[in-house]
Amino acid sequence: MTARLPAVARKPRIGLVAGGLGAYWPQFPDLLPQLRRSAARVTERMREFDAEVVDVGFISDAQEGAEAAEKLRAADCDLIVGFLTTYMTATMLVPIAQRSGAPVLLINLQPTESMDHDSFDTGAWLAYCGACPLPEMAGAFERVGVPFRSVSGYLEDERAWARIGRWIRAAGVRSVLRHGRHGLMGHLYPGMYDVSTDLTMVTGNLGGHVEVLEFDDLRVRVQQVKDDEVAAKLAETREVFELADSVVEEDLTWAARVAVGLDRLVADFDLDSLAYYHRGLDGEIHEKLGAGMILGSSLLTARGVPAAGEYELRTSLAMLICDRFGAGGSFTELQALNFRDAVVEMGHDGPGHLAISERKPLLRGLGVYHGKRGWGVSVEFDVRHGPVTLVGLGQTRDGRYKIIASEGEVVGGPLLKIGNTTSRVDFGCDPGEWTDAWSASGVAHHWALATGRLLPELRALADLTGLELVEVAA
Repeated sequence: MTARLPAVARKPRIGLVAGGLGAYWPQFPDLLPQLRRSAARVTERMREFDAEVVDVGFISDAQEGAEAAEKLRAADCDLIVGFLTTYMTATMLVPIAQRSGAPVLLINLQPTESMDHDSFDTGAWLAYCGACPLPEMAGAFERVGVPFRSVSGYLEDERAWARIGRWIRAAGVRSVLRHGRHGLMGHLYPGMYDVSTDLTMVTGNLGGHVEVLEFDDLRVRVQQVKDDEVAAKLAETREVFELADSVVEEDLTWAARVAVGLDRLVADFDLDSLAYYHRGLDGEIHEKLGAGMILGSSLLTARGVPAAGEYELRTSLAMLICDRFGAGGSFTELQALNFRDAVVEMGHDGPGHLAISERKPLLRGLGVYHGKRGWGVSVEFDVRHGPVTLVGLGQTRDGRYKIIASEGEVVGGPLLKIGNTTSRVDFGCDPGEWTDAWSASGVAHHWALATGRLLPELRALADLTGLELVEVAA
């Protein structure tokens, strides 16, 4: 069996159309050339984002709007950006919004911060009139049942471009979810009702595909791993990790062999994420595989393929969301409350997101995995100190998903040395009150711990996906 190379990450495809009212062009001959220059600048700025831009040009009437709508529909865009250069009628953009099959963002970017009132004539003013049709578009979108969102500013307004970039990044994450392939290997950790996942509802809420895997899919790939591949993975491991004295060489070599097998599994099934668990029995091969996955899963997570233990598919999806926002996202649960220091201690045994570690992560040898069978090496680190966001995917009684998030700050202090990821998170309030509010949100007992303040990005993602966003603050 030959492993396929991982697919190139799909960039978000952004449709772009600019327009204005054609009745103006014969009246003010200098206006259209100026607006086209503004449109060219917007196209230039849009191409600076890590996205594929489909620019269908400038429209001047409803007929050209309908033609643009067909081009954008055929392009299968993840987000349509409509640039209002001056006044234009709703009939020019409503067909695009209705037919494209993608969310629409309207941008109103006038040429400069303000007009020169002493020198401007009507034609010069009209180049600043992109705000005029914005309420018209909002009202028309409401009546035809199309969600409305917009960004207003001026051409070189970095605040406006930051907001536009936020929508583009959110469209990219939505695209990953819609087109993603998510591995689910093994079986549910017995008794964990809260994390059990209806596979159909993953596709129903987010899109994408869940690939049901057997541990035997991993077993056959691990059996095919060659010694030189193990040696290369061991060299990589020693470069990435600090090794504790408790690491047993035989356990480390086995973990490296399983890691190579995991790389092949991810490539062969073209996976964007992976959730797994197998209980095992009496040291048989499946128990050994499950116990040996921590190293490989952590390395996968660090390179953008989040892997979560305990069959936690919704958390691996939350980790994927965080990772695609450039914020990491490490497998996390509550560990303890520290009322003296007013922090919540959280983390998990097993894999972690190595790319967001505060320092070089540690591999610690464990003779027993608490609550799980087997033994071997486990990852220990503290998430990078500073602002963080917790992100979970909750599920309501009727099957709908919701994004649940809370912002805090990872601070320094004493940590356990037991082969777990552990971080001390300050939420600016009593740890007990925050824990009660977080638990009442409907989040499962696992989530992703990501770096930075992600609420603005998550609000955009919730808008584009139609998911509810629950923001938790005690």
